[in-house]
Amino acid sequence: MNEESQQSAAPAPAWVDAYLERIGAARPARADAAALRELQLRHLRTVPFENLSIHLAEDIVLEEEKLVGKIVKDHRGGFCYELNGAFAALLRELGFRVALLQARVFGDEGRLGIPYDHVALRVETDDDTGPWLADVGFGDHALHPLELDTHTEQDDPCGSFRFREAPQGDRDLLRDGSRQFRLDLRPRVLADFRAGSWYHRTSPDSHFTRSPVCSLTTRDGRVTLRGRTLITTVRGERHETELGDDAEVLAAYQDHFGLALTRLPTVRPTPAL
Repeated sequence: MNEESQQSAAPAPAWVDAYLERIGAARPARADAAALRELQLRHLRTVPFENLSIHLAEDIVLEEEKLVGKIVKDHRGGFCYELNGAFAALLRELGFRVALLQARVFGDEGRLGIPYDHVALRVETDDDTGPWLADVGFGDHALHPLELDTHTEQDDPCGSFRFREAPQGDRDLLRDGSRQFRLDLRPRVLADFRAGSWYHRTSPDSHFTRSPVCSLTTRDGRVTLRGRTLITTVRGERHETELGDDAEVLAAYQDHFGLALTRLPTVRPTPAL
Protein backbone atom coordinates (compact mmCIF):
# COMPACT_ATOMS: atom_id res chain seq x y z
CA MET A 1 0.00 0.00 0.00
CA ASN A 2 1.51 3.38 -1.01
CA GLU A 3 1.53 6.53 1.17
CA GLU A 4 -1.44 8.07 -0.61
CA SER A 5 -3.52 4.90 -0.11
CA GLN A 6 -2.57 4.79 3.56
CA GLN A 7 -3.73 8.36 4.06
CA SER A 8 -7.06 7.76 2.30
CA ALA A 9 -7.82 4.39 3.86
CA ALA A 10 -10.69 4.53 6.34
CA PRO A 11 -9.85 3.44 9.88
CA ALA A 12 -11.18 0.08 10.95
CA PRO A 13 -14.46 0.24 12.91
CA ALA A 14 -14.10 0.09 16.69
CA TRP A 15 -15.93 -3.22 16.80
CA VAL A 16 -13.06 -5.00 15.03
CA ASP A 17 -10.78 -4.85 18.07
CA ALA A 18 -13.71 -5.79 20.33
CA TYR A 19 -14.44 -8.80 18.11
CA LEU A 20 -10.80 -9.87 18.19
CA GLU A 21 -10.81 -9.54 21.98
CA ARG A 22 -13.99 -11.64 22.13
CA ILE A 23 -12.26 -14.53 20.36
CA GLY A 24 -8.89 -14.00 22.05
CA ALA A 25 -7.05 -13.16 18.85
CA ALA A 26 -4.45 -10.52 17.99
CA ARG A 27 -4.89 -8.37 14.92
CA PRO A 28 -2.97 -10.22 12.19
CA ALA A 29 -0.09 -8.39 10.52
CA ARG A 30 -1.08 -9.89 7.18
CA ALA A 31 -4.26 -11.41 5.72
CA ASP A 32 -2.60 -14.72 4.92
CA ALA A 33 -3.56 -18.37 5.29
CA ALA A 34 -1.88 -18.72 8.69
CA ALA A 35 -3.89 -15.80 10.06
CA LEU A 36 -7.13 -17.22 8.64
CA ARG A 37 -6.42 -20.58 10.24
CA GLU A 38 -5.76 -18.97 13.63
CA LEU A 39 -8.87 -16.78 13.46
CA GLN A 40 -11.14 -19.70 12.55
CA LEU A 41 -9.79 -21.92 15.32
CA ARG A 42 -10.11 -19.21 17.97
CA HIS A 43 -13.65 -18.40 16.81
CA LEU A 44 -14.69 -22.04 17.08
CA ARG A 45 -13.28 -22.30 20.61
CA THR A 46 -14.90 -19.14 21.97
CA VAL A 47 -18.18 -18.43 20.15
CA PRO A 48 -20.77 -21.19 20.54
CA PHE A 49 -22.97 -22.60 17.82
CA GLU A 50 -26.44 -22.08 19.30
CA ASN A 51 -30.07 -21.76 18.26
CA LEU A 52 -31.28 -20.20 21.49
CA SER A 53 -32.80 -17.11 19.88
CA ILE A 54 -35.41 -19.37 18.30
CA HIS A 55 -36.47 -20.63 21.73
CA LEU A 56 -36.16 -17.26 23.48
CA ALA A 57 -38.49 -15.56 21.00
CA GLU A 58 -35.67 -13.24 19.89
CA ASP A 59 -35.61 -11.79 16.41
CA ILE A 60 -32.80 -12.83 14.05
CA VAL A 61 -31.88 -10.08 11.60
CA LEU A 62 -29.43 -10.91 8.82
CA GLU A 63 -27.60 -7.59 8.80
CA GLU A 64 -23.89 -7.35 9.56
CA GLU A 65 -24.27 -4.75 12.31
CA LYS A 66 -26.85 -6.88 14.13
CA LEU A 67 -24.85 -10.08 13.74
CA VAL A 68 -21.60 -8.53 14.94
CA GLY A 69 -23.43 -6.89 17.85
CA LYS A 70 -24.88 -10.19 18.98
CA ILE A 71 -21.42 -11.76 19.20
CA VAL A 72 -19.44 -8.76 20.46
CA LYS A 73 -21.87 -6.74 22.62
CA ASP A 74 -24.29 -9.46 23.71
CA HIS A 75 -21.54 -12.10 24.08
CA ARG A 76 -23.71 -14.69 22.35
CA GLY A 77 -23.28 -17.18 19.54
CA GLY A 78 -25.72 -18.14 16.81
CA PHE A 79 -26.41 -20.56 14.01
CA CYS A 80 -24.73 -20.63 10.61
CA TYR A 81 -26.24 -17.49 9.08
CA GLU A 82 -25.27 -15.46 12.13
CA LEU A 83 -21.83 -16.92 12.84
CA ASN A 84 -20.53 -16.99 9.30
CA GLY A 85 -22.22 -13.68 8.48
CA ALA A 86 -20.40 -11.97 11.36
CA PHE A 87 -17.11 -13.80 10.69
CA ALA A 88 -17.24 -12.64 7.05
CA ALA A 89 -17.56 -9.03 8.23
CA LEU A 90 -14.54 -9.43 10.51
CA LEU A 91 -12.41 -11.05 7.82
CA ARG A 92 -13.18 -8.30 5.31
CA GLU A 93 -12.15 -5.60 7.77
CA LEU A 94 -8.87 -7.47 8.32
CA GLY A 95 -8.07 -7.47 4.60
CA PHE A 96 -9.36 -10.86 3.45
CA ARG A 97 -11.51 -11.14 0.33
CA VAL A 98 -14.69 -12.99 1.25
CA ALA A 99 -17.71 -14.32 -0.66
CA LEU A 100 -20.76 -15.96 0.88
CA LEU A 101 -21.65 -19.35 -0.60
CA GLN A 102 -24.95 -21.15 -0.19
CA ALA A 103 -25.01 -24.85 0.57
CA ARG A 104 -27.56 -27.63 0.98
CA VAL A 105 -26.90 -30.05 3.81
CA PHE A 106 -27.13 -33.81 3.28
CA GLY A 107 -29.61 -35.39 5.67
CA ASP A 108 -30.99 -38.86 6.26
CA GLU A 109 -30.51 -41.30 3.39
CA GLY A 110 -28.50 -38.70 1.48
CA ARG A 111 -31.42 -36.32 0.94
CA LEU A 112 -30.45 -32.72 0.28
CA GLY A 113 -31.88 -29.96 2.41
CA ILE A 114 -33.48 -26.77 1.17
CA PRO A 115 -31.65 -24.17 -0.94
CA TYR A 116 -29.82 -21.71 1.31
CA ASP A 117 -29.76 -24.38 4.00
CA HIS A 118 -26.30 -23.26 5.11
CA VAL A 119 -23.90 -20.39 4.46
CA ALA A 120 -20.15 -20.93 4.18
CA LEU A 121 -17.32 -18.59 3.21
CA ARG A 122 -14.96 -18.54 0.25
CA VAL A 123 -11.89 -16.65 1.43
CA GLU A 124 -8.95 -15.38 -0.58
CA THR A 125 -5.73 -14.48 1.18
CA ASP A 126 -2.81 -12.29 0.15
CA ASP A 127 -0.34 -15.17 -0.13
CA ASP A 128 -0.13 -17.76 -2.87
CA THR A 129 -2.54 -20.24 -1.29
CA GLY A 130 -6.24 -21.05 -1.46
CA PRO A 131 -8.92 -20.04 -2.08
CA TRP A 132 -10.17 -21.42 1.22
CA LEU A 133 -13.49 -22.61 2.56
CA ALA A 134 -13.84 -21.09 6.02
CA ASP A 135 -16.74 -22.13 8.25
CA VAL A 136 -17.45 -21.33 11.91
CA GLY A 137 -21.16 -22.16 11.68
CA PHE A 138 -21.55 -25.88 11.03
CA GLY A 139 -21.15 -27.17 14.57
CA ASP A 140 -18.94 -30.26 14.72
CA HIS A 141 -16.88 -29.67 11.59
CA ALA A 142 -13.36 -28.95 10.35
CA LEU A 143 -11.27 -26.92 12.76
CA HIS A 144 -9.13 -25.46 9.98
CA PRO A 145 -10.05 -23.81 6.67
CA LEU A 146 -10.12 -26.21 3.73
CA GLU A 147 -8.47 -25.61 0.38
CA LEU A 148 -11.41 -25.20 -1.95
CA ASP A 149 -9.90 -25.96 -5.35
CA THR A 150 -8.28 -29.30 -4.57
CA HIS A 151 -9.88 -32.75 -4.69
CA THR A 152 -7.27 -34.48 -2.57
CA GLU A 153 -7.83 -35.57 1.02
CA GLN A 154 -7.22 -32.81 3.57
CA ASP A 155 -6.38 -33.97 7.08
CA ASP A 156 -7.87 -32.04 9.97
CA PRO A 157 -8.08 -32.79 13.71
CA CYS A 158 -11.78 -33.55 13.12
CA GLY A 159 -11.27 -35.99 10.24
CA SER A 160 -10.32 -36.30 6.60
CA PHE A 161 -12.10 -33.88 4.25
CA ARG A 162 -12.36 -33.90 0.48
CA PHE A 163 -14.22 -31.93 -2.20
CA ARG A 164 -15.89 -33.78 -5.06
CA GLU A 165 -17.48 -32.39 -8.21
CA ALA A 166 -21.30 -32.40 -8.18
CA PRO A 167 -23.97 -31.67 -10.83
CA GLN A 168 -24.38 -28.16 -12.29
CA GLY A 169 -20.91 -27.07 -11.24
CA ASP A 170 -21.58 -27.55 -7.52
CA ARG A 171 -19.13 -29.21 -5.17
CA ASP A 172 -19.78 -31.77 -2.43
CA LEU A 173 -17.80 -31.74 0.79
CA LEU A 174 -17.09 -35.16 2.29
CA ARG A 175 -15.87 -35.92 5.80
CA ASP A 176 -14.35 -39.37 6.29
CA GLY A 177 -16.19 -40.40 3.09
CA SER A 178 -19.62 -39.14 4.22
CA ARG A 179 -21.21 -36.23 2.36
CA GLN A 180 -21.68 -33.13 4.53
CA PHE A 181 -23.12 -30.49 2.21
CA ARG A 182 -23.29 -29.42 -1.44
CA LEU A 183 -21.77 -26.02 -2.22
CA ASP A 184 -22.98 -23.66 -4.92
CA LEU A 185 -19.85 -21.70 -5.84
CA ARG A 186 -21.66 -18.55 -7.01
CA PRO A 187 -21.22 -15.58 -4.62
CA ARG A 188 -24.26 -14.51 -2.60
CA VAL A 189 -25.20 -11.69 -0.23
CA LEU A 190 -26.67 -11.94 3.27
CA ALA A 191 -30.16 -10.99 2.11
CA ASP A 192 -30.25 -14.10 -0.08
CA PHE A 193 -30.33 -16.27 3.06
CA ARG A 194 -33.42 -14.72 4.66
CA ALA A 195 -35.78 -17.42 3.41
CA GLY A 196 -33.48 -20.21 4.64
CA SER A 197 -33.13 -18.54 8.01
CA TRP A 198 -36.89 -18.07 8.28
CA TYR A 199 -37.48 -21.74 7.44
CA HIS A 200 -35.07 -22.97 10.09
CA ARG A 201 -36.58 -20.62 12.70
CA THR A 202 -40.20 -21.59 12.06
CA SER A 203 -40.64 -24.94 10.32
CA PRO A 204 -41.54 -28.10 12.29
CA ASP A 205 -39.36 -29.92 9.74
CA SER A 206 -36.29 -27.99 10.84
CA HIS A 207 -34.23 -29.65 13.56
CA PHE A 208 -33.51 -26.18 14.97
CA THR A 209 -37.11 -25.75 16.16
CA ARG A 210 -37.18 -29.07 18.01
CA SER A 211 -34.78 -28.39 20.87
CA PRO A 212 -32.48 -25.68 22.22
CA VAL A 213 -28.87 -26.52 21.37
CA CYS A 214 -25.62 -24.85 22.40
CA SER A 215 -22.29 -26.36 21.38
CA LEU A 216 -18.63 -25.36 21.51
CA THR A 217 -15.31 -26.80 20.41
CA THR A 218 -12.88 -27.42 23.26
CA ARG A 219 -9.17 -28.22 23.22
CA ASP A 220 -9.93 -31.88 23.96
CA GLY A 221 -13.19 -32.34 22.06
CA ARG A 222 -16.59 -30.70 22.36
CA VAL A 223 -19.23 -29.68 24.88
CA THR A 224 -22.93 -29.49 23.98
CA LEU A 225 -26.07 -28.63 25.95
CA ARG A 226 -29.18 -30.02 24.28
CA GLY A 227 -32.25 -29.17 26.32
CA ARG A 228 -31.26 -30.36 29.81
CA THR A 229 -28.69 -32.89 28.61
CA LEU A 230 -25.04 -31.89 28.91
CA ILE A 231 -22.85 -33.83 26.49
CA THR A 232 -19.06 -33.71 26.75
CA THR A 233 -16.66 -35.42 24.39
CA VAL A 234 -13.07 -35.64 25.61
CA ARG A 235 -10.48 -37.30 23.36
CA GLY A 236 -13.20 -39.33 21.67
CA GLU A 237 -15.00 -40.42 24.85
CA ARG A 238 -18.60 -39.20 25.13
CA HIS A 239 -20.37 -38.56 28.43
CA GLU A 240 -23.96 -37.43 29.07
CA THR A 241 -25.30 -35.78 32.21
CA GLU A 242 -28.94 -34.95 32.85
CA LEU A 243 -29.19 -31.58 34.57
CA GLY A 244 -31.76 -30.92 37.28
CA ASP A 245 -33.54 -27.67 37.98
CA ASP A 246 -33.54 -24.47 35.92
CA ALA A 247 -30.75 -22.93 38.00
CA GLU A 248 -28.43 -25.83 37.13
CA VAL A 249 -29.16 -25.45 33.42
CA LEU A 250 -28.60 -21.68 33.51
CA ALA A 251 -25.32 -22.28 35.35
CA ALA A 252 -24.23 -24.72 32.62
CA TYR A 253 -24.83 -22.07 29.94
CA GLN A 254 -22.63 -19.68 31.92
CA ASP A 255 -19.90 -22.12 32.93
CA HIS A 256 -19.42 -23.95 29.64
CA PHE A 257 -20.34 -21.30 27.06
CA GLY A 258 -20.05 -17.95 28.81
CA LEU A 259 -23.73 -17.18 28.17
CA ALA A 260 -25.40 -15.15 30.92
CA LEU A 261 -29.04 -16.06 30.31
CA THR A 262 -31.76 -14.76 32.63
CA ARG A 263 -34.33 -17.35 31.54
CA LEU A 264 -34.32 -20.75 29.92
CA PRO A 265 -35.03 -21.17 26.22
CA THR A 266 -38.34 -22.97 25.78
CA VAL A 267 -39.49 -25.05 22.82
CA ARG A 268 -42.57 -23.41 21.31
CA PRO A 269 -45.16 -25.13 19.13
CA THR A 270 -44.61 -24.61 15.41
CA PRO A 271 -47.52 -24.56 12.97
CA ALA A 272 -47.79 -27.52 10.59
CA LEU A 273 -46.81 -26.61 7.04
